[in-house]
Amino acid sequence: MLREQFPALDRQLYKRPMVYLDNVATSQTPLCVIEAINEGYIHAKANVHRGVHTLSQEATARQEHARERIRQWINARSTYEIIFTRGTTEAINLVAASFGQRFKPGDEIILTVMEHHANIVPWQLLQNRTGIKIKVVPINPDGSLQLDVYRNLFTDRTRLATFCHISNVLGTVNPVKEMTAYAHSLGVPTLIDGAQATAHLRPDMQDLDADFYAFSLHKMYGPSGIGILYGKEQLLESMPPYQGGGEMIAHVSLTSPTTFAELPYKFEAGTPDFIGIGATTAAIDFLEKAGIDKIHAHEQKLLSEATSRLLNEIPNLEIYGTTPDKAPVISFLIHPHHHYDIGLLLDKQAIEVRTGHHCAQPLMHALGIDGTIRIGFAAYNTSQEIEFLIQALKKIQQIIS
Repeated sequence: MLREQFPALDRQLYKRPMVYLDNVATSQTPLCVIEAINEGYIHAKANVHRGVHTLSQEATARQEHARERIRQWINARSTYEIIFTRGTTEAINLVAASFGQRFKPGDEIILTVMEHHANIVPWQLLQNRTGIKIKVVPINPDGSLQLDVYRNLFTDRTRLATFCHISNVLGTVNPVKEMTAYAHSLGVPTLIDGAQATAHLRPDMQDLDADFYAFSLHKMYGPSGIGILYGKEQLLESMPPYQGGGEMIAHVSLTSPTTFAELPYKFEAGTPDFIGIGATTAAIDFLEKAGIDKIHAHEQKLLSEATSRLLNEIPNLEIYGTTPDKAPVISFLIHPHHHYDIGLLLDKQAIEVRTGHHCAQPLMHALGIDGTIRIGFAAYNTSQEIEFLIQALKKIQQIIS
């Protein structure tokens, strides 16, 4: 069984089987990835691209093989377009700091109210430095974007449109292909935050035609601390380096300008987490073997079942984000109780959920709340775990009523 490949799920909390439903924040790790990490530390721990000796060559080969596997998985044209970062956050910051250098006072960026802070704050920092203007797309009551407003926000000063593929709070799957096509019709590039998408679907860069796409491996059964920035080669070539140091240079002199390495190394300063990067191959292999379509179908079944049971069996429960096209994410409140209290009591019954604003405070403000209880399903979750959740919530209501 697929679930048996995840040793962390065997853990017990408070003498109960653990039910892990915080997959929106991070997924658990299959044994094949853990073994790949161990293999790297035991047999191939040497710095990459810097040595003629065997271990360095082997470590370099593992890293570059991982780059090629990721290129294949997202259908990028070249490995030059695959930049390793520490996560989605750093990938977005890279674009803001580097691509953003061309923006002038009065230039405009469009983003949405449902963005994670990681796709808001870097643009605010850029706004403070350059005087750009940020425009925000609101949402409808069901959690979908107001696309007519999106289209009307574009002007001749719009320099970038950026939006999440899937909301980490609402589960809304945004029409990013259509949004990108509209931006391109006006000559505006796009950046897609794919952090919540890559565990549930296989994004195709040629189909989406995204200019930039950012995601993290720790949300898709891979190692933590590894992120990817995909960027079209022509755009990346035109951008200055994000950080300076080793690896990203061609020649350094104290008396003449430094020249930089070719893509993708121009954006990869310093020693990378080559062990973790090498293990991403195992994560991609896991997804490919399990079948992303099968994972998607399983998660959608769980989403439908959990949504129905929560609404029908738990009094005073309200779900935020009700679009028909939705990822396996459910954010809810049980009125009038505070989300933190419910989350704490669920933990005491060995059910791990997330509470709070989920790094989406502007969205919470738009919804008129300060936070939610959030559950998210992954490939290894089961209907039995939904039953555990429902019974736990019923018990909690008896306690706090």
